[in-house]
Amino acid sequence: MTEQSKPTLITLTDAAADHVRDLMSKSDQPVAGLRVSVSTKGCSGLSYVFEYADEKRPFEEEVDQDGARIFIDPMATMFLVGAEMDYEEGALRSGFTFNNPNEKSRCGCGESFSV
Repeated sequence: MTEQSKPTLITLTDAAADHVRDLMSKSDQPVAGLRVSVSTKGCSGLSYVFEYADEKRPFEEEVDQDGARIFIDPMATMFLVGAEMDYEEGALRSGFTFNNPNEKSRCGCGESFSV
């Protein structure tokens, strides 16, 4: 019996991977990657949270796409399964966005969501 590989928890677009690598290279401190978690806040109930990660914590899932490393907080895993992380730059706003099949609704400003 062969061990099957686990499917990737989330995928990154090329733009997201490029921006993650850029953030990692410009950090004042050495970083292992970016940590993605979910916090209870916003008008729809949940919000994505990003922070620098100096190491992988126990039970975190790791996504490494060509050196762009993302660590998924274990409490966020169920909210992110199957999501695609992108990075968008616009005239008034720039940031990471998610195409997340688990979202049932999203607030008008795009800062929070519900499942």
